[in-house]
Amino acid sequence: MSQFFSIHPANPQPRLIRNTVEILNGGGLIVYPTDSCYALGCLIGNKEAMERIRRIRQVDAKHHFTLVCRDLSEISTYAKVDNIAYRLLKTRTPGPYTFLLKATHEVPRRLQTPKRNTIGLRVPDHTVTQALLAQLDQPLMSSTLLLPGSELPLTDPAEMRERLEHEVDLIIDGGFCGIEPTTVIDLIDGVPQVLRRGKGEINGLAGY
Repeated sequence: MSQFFSIHPANPQPRLIRNTVEILNGGGLIVYPTDSCYALGCLIGNKEAMERIRRIRQVDAKHHFTLVCRDLSEISTYAKVDNIAYRLLKTRTPGPYTFLLKATHEVPRRLQTPKRNTIGLRVPDHTVTQALLAQLDQPLMSSTLLLPGSELPLTDPAEMRERLEHEVDLIIDGGFCGIEPTTVIDLIDGVPQVLRRGKGEINGLAGY
C-alpha cells in the first residue's frame, strides 16, 4: 500500500520533501504534481520502476519518457544544447514545455528515441516539484498520469489513492494542477517546431 503525503503547494514541508527523496532513492515510484498535470516519477536508473510505469499506463517499450530537470544547467548535462536552443530554453524555463533535444551519453539508451537518439526534457514551474528536484539533485524520469481508457490525466488525489494505492509507493497531494499537457517543442534540427500545443504559450515560435 502506498504512502500519501499532503504537501503545501506554495510552502512545501521540508520533512515531507526529505521523506519523498528517501522513497525515490530506495527505488520507489511516486505520483507528484507539476505545472501542467500530475505525473508518475522515479530515478533515471530505476528499470523496475520504469516497467511499473509502463504497466500502469499500459504502454509499450516505444513509450517516450521525459526527464524532469531542476534548471537549464541540468538540461545541458543530459542534452546537447546549441545557441538557438539555449536562448529559447532560457526564455521558456521554468514553464509547461517539453523540449526534444539530442541526448548526451548521460542518458541511458533505453530512454532515448531509437535512431534519432533524442530525449524529452522539461523544467516545471511548480514549487513542490522544484523543492523535490533541489533535494534530489538529479532529474526525475517521468510520464503523465494518464490511465488506460482515460482521455484526461487524473487530477483528484483521492481518486489517485483509490486507483493506485497498490501500484505506486507514494502519492503526493499538492493541490489541483490541471489537465492540460505541456507544449512540446522539437529543437533537434536547430529550428523550433511545435509538435503539440499545450499549456505553454507558443507566440514567437516557428510558424506562430
